[in-house]
Amino acid sequence: MFKKTVFYERMRKTMAMIMIVFIPIYLAFPMLSYGEEADPGLDITSMAAVLIDAKTGTVLFESNSHEELPPASVTKIMSMLLVLEAEDRGQISMDDIVTVSDRAAEMGGSQMFMEPGEQHTVEELLKGAAMASANDACVALAEHIAGSETAFVDMMNERAQELGMENTHFQNTNGLPVADHYSSAYDIAMMSKELLEHEEIKEWLVTWMDTVNVGLEGKQKEFGLTNTNKLIKQYKGATGIKTGYTADAKFCLSGSAERGSMELIGVILGAETSDIRFGEMKAMLDYGFAVYDSVALGEKNVSLGTVSIEKGSGDSVEGVLAEDVDILTKKEEKQQITKEIYLEESLPAPIKKGDKVGVMKVLKNGEVTDTYDIVAQNDVDRWKIFDVVKGMVEYSFKK
Repeated sequence: MFKKTVFYERMRKTMAMIMIVFIPIYLAFPMLSYGEEADPGLDITSMAAVLIDAKTGTVLFESNSHEELPPASVTKIMSMLLVLEAEDRGQISMDDIVTVSDRAAEMGGSQMFMEPGEQHTVEELLKGAAMASANDACVALAEHIAGSETAFVDMMNERAQELGMENTHFQNTNGLPVADHYSSAYDIAMMSKELLEHEEIKEWLVTWMDTVNVGLEGKQKEFGLTNTNKLIKQYKGATGIKTGYTADAKFCLSGSAERGSMELIGVILGAETSDIRFGEMKAMLDYGFAVYDSVALGEKNVSLGTVSIEKGSGDSVEGVLAEDVDILTKKEEKQQITKEIYLEESLPAPIKKGDKVGVMKVLKNGEVTDTYDIVAQNDVDRWKIFDVVKGMVEYSFKK
């Protein structure tokens, strides 16, 4: 009896030890079994970081990406975006002449050292903001578009809400330190994505040095613009975007690069040194380009087939995609991506340009993951009496 008691006691202690060792492992194991991404091995020491695909906005890596932090001059991405969108609306042109106000001229920090009353084109000021991070240029542009910097900042916050930037609030156009001015790495990536939709800004984002004349008429002198973003000289395929620094924000960067058909955007906030922000940006971009690829499945406005039109001024209409379709995927899964095209056999007139005439399905391993409308490339009107008579006459002559 004594031997059995000792045996059972030893078994109890052994089982207790097994439970102590393996229960924590068991509890952690489900986190691995639900398909979460493996640790990419990125050693990010900055306060926040994110890496996204520039076309789809898909997040490829993130670290504290939604934390509200001071963005410093990375703020200017939104300012530049609003300038370009004002041009798109026809509200301003790049050739508009802007008179520098006292308010704009008194800005500190990075600037073009402009004097009150001197005049520049919108293009010159936008170039100064993009390349040299000129605070005075941002205020001058804001006043030209909205009448005052305060009104322009309201526009910035409204646009941020439209872009889904939930952790952002602007108090000025340039990122100079002020209370209640913050953003997040993810939000900055979203406005950076929107900025890169405007091809004309890319020329200045990747230009290393340029000049502009500053000063009042008769006293002008050449001012050198040097790009603050060293990434464009240090990283293959770099396309931008914007640096920032204040004592509170530390070293910040929104950077982008493209390889082949894929473009990535990375954001670093709160790096301890300038070298760290550029080093960690390169590491994120390297990871993205090494692991992911873009599969081109369809090009905007390229015919995918024809649809017959009944009782129309034309016999058929071409079916096209309204946008380029590029699917981001891991490189080892690239062969699993396929597409299927489905077009209506015939449709009654009238047909308007952009009307849905079919669908393209995107599949991964045979399972549908996305669908894209195929639309009419042009209008097709309904038959008119004149068209019918004309057709009959032409047919008779052919006979």
